[in-house]
Amino acid sequence: MSRTGESARSTDTAGGGPRRTVPTLEEVAARAGVGRGTASRVINGSPRVSARTRAAVEQAVADLGYIPNRAARALAAGSADAVALVLPEPGSGLPADPYFADLVRGVGAGLADSGLQLQLSLLRAPEEGRRCADQLAARRVDGVLLVSVHDDDPLPGLVAELGVPAVLTGRRPAGLPLTCVDSDDTGGARAALGHLLARGRRTVAVIAGPPGTDAARRLLDGCRQALGSAPDAALVEAAALTESGGRHAMRALLDRRPGLDAVLAASDAVAAGALQVLRARGRRVPADVAVTGFDDSAVARHTDPPLTSVRRPTEAVGRTMAAVLLARIQDPAAPAGPRIVLPTELVVREST
Repeated sequence: MSRTGESARSTDTAGGGPRRTVPTLEEVAARAGVGRGTASRVINGSPRVSARTRAAVEQAVADLGYIPNRAARALAAGSADAVALVLPEPGSGLPADPYFADLVRGVGAGLADSGLQLQLSLLRAPEEGRRCADQLAARRVDGVLLVSVHDDDPLPGLVAELGVPAVLTGRRPAGLPLTCVDSDDTGGARAALGHLLARGRRTVAVIAGPPGTDAARRLLDGCRQALGSAPDAALVEAAALTESGGRHAMRALLDRRPGLDAVLAASDAVAAGALQVLRARGRRVPADVAVTGFDDSAVARHTDPPLTSVRRPTEAVGRTMAAVLLARIQDPAAPAGPRIVLPTELVVREST
């Protein structure tokens, strides 16, 4: 029996029976009758081999069940073979919000045919931010997607300084060569608040997202455009994008302005929390208080009553972010493109 055959069929009697070892590149080369370097070129897609040689190596790969070592291939190519999706502020509630799940689904779909692995980084504390920075500096990823970036977050600047290909949601920080992809939340908020005003509501409360985020700013900008002036500060409350955040904000708003007759919430989860408090306080929806959410997630369709909500194209945002990032990885020297904004849509249901 040949040495190659022995390796491919070696046994482990400790386990009580035969067990195949993982085939090596050397075994593939020997079976195909070529050198190791030639086998490697075929497996890595090099055009510098003949059709006959390629066929022989591919047949050997199939016969032996050889699986290329992705990490070794990435190292040889000078890449990490991975992309990081970074959420700098988990306190925003995004991990528990349907928006985040839809975004991850879209990013995953956008990367599906690339062969790149998706690494999720949730930065719960400053030391995790430093570890993420070290990972980027060491080039352990080929690119990074930044979500829910605060105004004072140092990560975008660090990414730009290191020259790591990056795409983020929200507006581009001034002076940084980063591409931004997002939904038209300003237009969505404008449409939602305009809808409430058109239904005769005059005291509209706004539950915005966490302060200092671009998402909260865009929501309030849309409200300002619909009203023609800044919203009454007593009718605005910041909140984490969770049901709990919605409950706390709704209580505070009712305590300050018990006569409010409408609520625009920054997410469907926030709106669901607000509905719970309104019901507990004896307010009928929509007879006494109309409520709108944001995202048009499954939550909006299963509340009582079902929520009017601004439909974000969240999966499309994720797919677009991935596509833009892949293009930047291919050409890191290319200038950052313009901000990409995808349209939103108001979906009217029983809550208004």
